[in-house]
Amino acid sequence: MRRRTAGRPPRRGPRRALLGLAGLLALLPLGGAGLVGWALPPAQEVVRLGHGAAGGLAAPVSVAFSREGVPLIRAESERDAWVAMGWLHARDRLFQMDLMRRTAAGRLSEWAGAVTLRSDRFVRLLGLARRAEEDLAALPAEVRDVLEAYAAGVNAWIAARGRFAAPEYLLLGPPEPWRPSDSLLWGKLMGLYLSGNWRVEVNRARLLAAGLPAERLRDLWPEDASAGRPDQPAPGAGEARVPAAAPPAAAAALDGGHLARLAAALPAFPADAPLPASASNVWAVAGPRSASGGALLANDPHLGFAAPVQWYLVRIALPGGRFLAGATSPGVPLVVIGRNERLAWGFTTTHADTQDVFVERLVPGRPDEYETPEGPRPFLVREERIAVRGAAQPVVMRVRETRHGPVLSDLDPPQGGGAASGRGDGTVLAVAMAGLAPGDTAAAGLLALNRARGVEEAGRAAALITAPSQNLVVADAEGRIALYLTGRIPRRRSGDGTLPAPGWDGTADWEGFVPFAALPHVVDPPGGVLVNANNRVAPAAAGAAFLGRDWFGDWRFRRIFALLARAAATGRLDAAEFAAMQTDAVSLFAREDALPALRRLVARPDLEGAAGAAYALLLGEGDGGWEGRMDPDRPEPLIFHAWLSALGRAALAAGGVPEGAWAPTAPEFLRFLLRAAAGAEAGDAQAAAAAAPWCGAQGCRALARRALEEAVAALAARYGPDPARWRWGEAHVARFEHPLLRFLPGLGPLVRLAAPTPGDGETVNRGTLQGGAGPEAFLHVQGAGLRVVFDLADRETRAIVATGQSGHPLSRHWGDLLERWRSGALLRLAAPAADAGAEGGGAAARITLTP
Repeated sequence: MRRRTAGRPPRRGPRRALLGLAGLLALLPLGGAGLVGWALPPAQEVVRLGHGAAGGLAAPVSVAFSREGVPLIRAESERDAWVAMGWLHARDRLFQMDLMRRTAAGRLSEWAGAVTLRSDRFVRLLGLARRAEEDLAALPAEVRDVLEAYAAGVNAWIAARGRFAAPEYLLLGPPEPWRPSDSLLWGKLMGLYLSGNWRVEVNRARLLAAGLPAERLRDLWPEDASAGRPDQPAPGAGEARVPAAAPPAAAAALDGGHLARLAAALPAFPADAPLPASASNVWAVAGPRSASGGALLANDPHLGFAAPVQWYLVRIALPGGRFLAGATSPGVPLVVIGRNERLAWGFTTTHADTQDVFVERLVPGRPDEYETPEGPRPFLVREERIAVRGAAQPVVMRVRETRHGPVLSDLDPPQGGGAASGRGDGTVLAVAMAGLAPGDTAAAGLLALNRARGVEEAGRAAALITAPSQNLVVADAEGRIALYLTGRIPRRRSGDGTLPAPGWDGTADWEGFVPFAALPHVVDPPGGVLVNANNRVAPAAAGAAFLGRDWFGDWRFRRIFALLARAAATGRLDAAEFAAMQTDAVSLFAREDALPALRRLVARPDLEGAAGAAYALLLGEGDGGWEGRMDPDRPEPLIFHAWLSALGRAALAAGGVPEGAWAPTAPEFLRFLLRAAAGAEAGDAQAAAAAAPWCGAQGCRALARRALEEAVAALAARYGPDPARWRWGEAHVARFEHPLLRFLPGLGPLVRLAAPTPGDGETVNRGTLQGGAGPEAFLHVQGAGLRVVFDLADRETRAIVATGQSGHPLSRHWGDLLERWRSGALLRLAAPAADAGAEGGGAAARITLTP
């Protein structure tokens, strides 16, 4: 049974609504199947969408679906293709699109009740919907026309189907029309989820307020010392222990109670936010290095799992041999990750620091003003009214904004109601986000990328993608490859953006953004290889653009380079080998960092019973044992992660970190801890001093041994007394759930998709764990919901999504791709040919859209 978080309202609102839907679906065996079944789109259809002058089509469009539900759109113009794309997205994924725009607009509570107020309040504070409307008005006319064409296609489906546009609307009522600005909300939401440094700043400030010394704060997220070269691996890279600087006085003096309440008011995964920490893999080799002679590119973005996933595969054929193929995101008309006849492209998140929290001082006696270097300034104030299902009155929220950005402290209003006037120390926290800056031209950049014909044009498109900060890797038909950084990176007057900074004196203000040309791009690398896996993307060299201090470990990055070298040595640098690499489940973190340290800390003779048997499986005798392969049919990954989780929790408790304030399984912290503890055992005095606060009075050996014993006891209670019979795949299950129906015990399991999977958070085949304690701690909650491979020597695209193309739980395409995804197979999306039903056996469905 799912536990309710303390202090949160019960889920009565959505539960009533969902019980109604469950009752509706329960009528299926009694003859009510027609209601829900009518929401299934027909396989053969001729649809009139209206003429182009009214926002519809200028010429007929044909759509042929493969057996897996992947459409091939044949259109006489780009605009007609975008109209058809809108219609297809609405046909297969309208509820997913609607959920996205309601999330970004802060309107979930209209459907779900008070349980989603935490999410709604946060995005209303940021004003994403208002900013999207302002950005739309400033976009070039041709970009607005693309968004309007797409909206026309979506609205044609809505107008024709009403409450039958998707099964969820049978209970929720007919969907609202789609607006062009709604498509921009997708970019706003992704930018928010893919750039989370401001939350790290708040967490760090909480730990300082709780009394954690600054040097221990550095241990929790150690300084990264990797080379930052996307064209070269860096053997042995890792963190460097850097002396802790004194925290800014503004951060050190913050009210810990306010910070704790603020943290509780923020959306959290998985309760009410759709994405955990995000990551991705991308790599490319130039034409002369590949077996086919064409440039190769592979990409697998890692996002939180849901049913359906965020991606929808499509192919588009245009006159003159032009085409587009790859992954779209429902709600957006363009191909996000894909290729045309001359260029392929993929993205990973840079994780550059594009957000800062500022401490703003209120003017004494004037609570509606705050201090600036130029003197007092009034807040910009607006009122947000949030409708709540089941409530007689809307929730009214007063939002203030400073010159830096929205006031986060307004999520923690004073006790007893009334207008928020600041904390007891006369300050409030405001957040600056590059993604909230006006003039966002990301949509224009993505359109230019869809049209780009080579590396240089891709670079010009990248310059227009203002948010979020991404690594864009491209490969073209001339065999060339390049990596461009996209997004606006702030230039700070001072500081490194790791803790809240004073806002009243201007010392840490932003001075605009780093020019695109000054960002660390790589074009035509001499070695003909580019790789990024969210590791540091550029050296921290003097005079270089400062991208941020905090980076993911480079384990996946180095593993990809090793796999490329192995493939090159055997002459197998081809699309099939790239696809196989995407399923690699070897953890260099386990093999190089954790296992050697654990072997030094704990000896087999120190253990008895199941703990001794588990140790023997994991570490063997002498130099033998497991080698870090996270296979689902093995017990070692389960023992390994249970041990590390117990060790991390014990170390954080010994170090004085409040429970829940930091992740005990953060690999960067665990790498620091294990290296320091192992060094202490080898007699290194500096390492012993670093490890001592985290290991406590009993020492690191005792801490590690006790953690293993506790972990094994918990696993034995759940999986039986014999560790050899435990299996990683029993615990590490990829679970894809409907975002609303998952809350119903009777109905949720009926629409849930699940599969045992390999990997973990540090393997190329990424299988991020949910974390925490209990039976769901090892669930696979984030990973590659999409995998794509492109070979520019041919016109074929290889791709897979984790669930299926449809968002209708009764469709055969709801989960028909899950097993192929789990096994690492890719669909072969043939290049558009004369036969619209290519791909071995003809089209499974055909639709004609006419003016």
